Amino acid sequence: MTLLISNDDGVYAPGLNALYHALKDSADLKVVAPDRNHSGASNALTLENPLRLQYLDNGFIAVNGTPTDCVHLALNEICMVAPKLVVSGINHGANMGDDVLYSGTVAAAMEGRFLGLPAIAVSLAGNTHFESAAFYAKQLVDKLLASPLSADQVLNVNVPDLPLEQIKGIKITRLGKRHKAELIEKSIDPRGREIFWVGPPGKIAEAGDGTDFHAIENGYVSITPLKIDLTATEQLSDLTKWIGK
Repeated sequence: MTLLISNDDGVYAPGLNALYHALKDSADLKVVAPDRNHSGASNALTLENPLRLQYLDNGFIAVNGTPTDCVHLALNEICMVAPKLVVSGINHGANMGDDVLYSGTVAAAMEGRFLGLPAIAVSLAGNTHFESAAFYAKQLVDKLLASPLSADQVLNVNVPDLPLEQIKGIKITRLGKRHKAELIEKSIDPRGREIFWVGPPGKIAEAGDGTDFHAIENGYVSITPLKIDLTATEQLSDLTKWIGK
């Protein structure tokens, strides 16, 4: 049995290494990840430049592309045996609320789902206790392999940055919300040209009970099922009436 692992922090990221070591005794692992950090890449595909592979001494494969490129290339070209599951992570930092729209970690999992495989994205709400996130990733992967979920969803998992014994358990959650992102930061480079930095994410706007933000804040692992079909089905009837006016 083969599992495909990818991420958006890059092939050398400690989170990816922690995930690999947590799962390596469960299956034959194929690790295909970007050759550098691609945080915030969302579902981008590289279409104007060729993709190249670099085979590392530890067996990992680095790709000069995005997380989506990595999974797309792995499932269509690299993997001789179709994996049973795609696991993306462990991300350095949470992917909650509106952040999932930009997340390369979530995008890698979604690409696996687009191509017909169960998929899970795992993020640590910090940069310290990767062993805690790896523990829950292993539990959830084993459960998914033993009892697969319906094919139209990706599990977005966020783990508190706490020692394992301090995590209170798991909560099934919905996505919270943020205020709009903060302003672009403008400055001047040493040659006198204008440069711009994308501002930090907006502050949390909705973090009530039942949200991913609330679960993490209170020491619980958050699992949010994400739909691939973006259709707002509840709006179809109203839109039909509106267009007919």
